[in-house]
Amino acid sequence: MYQDKKLICKECGEEFIFTAGEQEFYAEKGFVNEPQRCKSCRDARKNAGKPQREMFTAVCASCGKECKVPFQPKEDRPVYCSECFAKIKEER
Repeated sequence: MYQDKKLICKECGEEFIFTAGEQEFYAEKGFVNEPQRCKSCRDARKNAGKPQREMFTAVCASCGKECKVPFQPKEDRPVYCSECFAKIKEER
């Protein structure tokens, strides 16, 4: 029923594909207008007002790998990389 369409982004002028799956999703949600911007321009516009999140470097207390975390690590609390944190969370 739906077929991929080539559209032109009104922000950057680049060509992007409006996939059949996206068209079906738009129809299900009741959207009548096609997207005007490509994914990267939509994301940039969406995040324009948000400040960049500051990331801090830490060492994982479990595996010892260096990782980035969105909070200031404290000496009295362990910090885990995302893999080790997921394992710990799964065990609970």
